Amino acid sequence: MNGAHRVLIAADKFKGSLTAVQVAERVTAGLRRVVPGLEVEAMPVADGGDGTVDAAVAAGFERREVRVAGPLGDEVTAAFALSGDTAVVEMAEASGLQRLPAGVFAPLTASTYGSGELLRAALDAGARTIVFGVGGSATTDGGAGMLTALGARFLDAAGEPVAPGGGSLGDLATADLSGLDPRLESVELVLASDVDNPLTGPKGAPAVYGPQKGASPDDVETLDVALAHFAKVLGESVGPEAAEHAAAPGAGAAGGIGYGALLLGARFRPGIEVMLDVLGFAPALERATLVITGEGSLDEQTLHGKAPAGVAAAARAADKEVVAVCGRLALAPEALGRAGIRRAYPLTEAEPDVAKCIADAGPILERVAERIAEDFLG
Repeated sequence: MNGAHRVLIAADKFKGSLTAVQVAERVTAGLRRVVPGLEVEAMPVADGGDGTVDAAVAAGFERREVRVAGPLGDEVTAAFALSGDTAVVEMAEASGLQRLPAGVFAPLTASTYGSGELLRAALDAGARTIVFGVGGSATTDGGAGMLTALGARFLDAAGEPVAPGGGSLGDLATADLSGLDPRLESVELVLASDVDNPLTGPKGAPAVYGPQKGASPDDVETLDVALAHFAKVLGESVGPEAAEHAAAPGAGAAGGIGYGALLLGARFRPGIEVMLDVLGFAPALERATLVITGEGSLDEQTLHGKAPAGVAAAARAADKEVVAVCGRLALAPEALGRAGIRRAYPLTEAEPDVAKCIADAGPILERVAERIAEDFLG
């Protein structure tokens, strides 16, 4: 029987409990307790947000570390992943919420400067294709900090550089992108994100994601006006495409860093699609008889570009059966079925106490995986 089955585990992290690599390890252990010697291929996945570099490293990319500016300007050690001339850069490594001290938010002043330094480090390493995964940001600066690190200049009426952060962009008088790193012109830059919001307006970065970064209603208004002004001033220096980019899907990703990336000539693609390509998912899928995906919470958001939905869509197209593991399940069986997921196994089914599920996620996930083996590999 062992020869008849080959399982592909392509799950994202359980945020706050298990990394994607740990999820794969625990599921493998549980499956093999029921089916010793089972062939299992682990491919941790991510959708462009935090964990994207780790997923690339797990797939064989080399981890490169570099000192860059964190969202508040202090130095942090951030990583990107490199394989040949392809780099995977994750903005959250430099400018993510996890880079802020516990309980501290800086919605008006946090900067993406360090993300620009990470992109520069990837260029220095010889990258010709850069997958720029964006999500989990502490910032709402429209990518102004990132562009500054790459050679752009943003000046106020007195000819001084505007202060870091989105809140200061209302003071912008002139924008000059002529000093951008010339290597950017010959690189394929892919903006990988699981959100398709525009830069500003009711569905824009400040309105939708600002509150998650500590922005008050007044801060949201300040940021929305400042980013609209940023796009207007850029329009005067780079032309009408500045306004087109601001309205484009993905411009509002990660506090508007998507907008900055589009100005650099990036092509927007759903993060999970890009990552599945980069990780070599298609050949692994061909070898599998069962696919196990998942993430911490399977809910309405999952269906809109999150990793499990992308994995399930690809697997369904290849006529492979898919089940999912998760911490909590907030989707009806019909919704799961429409997404291509045959069945979901939440930790809360094995352990109703949510606090215990979070604290002991690993051992509980192994028990859940035993049930999957009994149900699908028997």
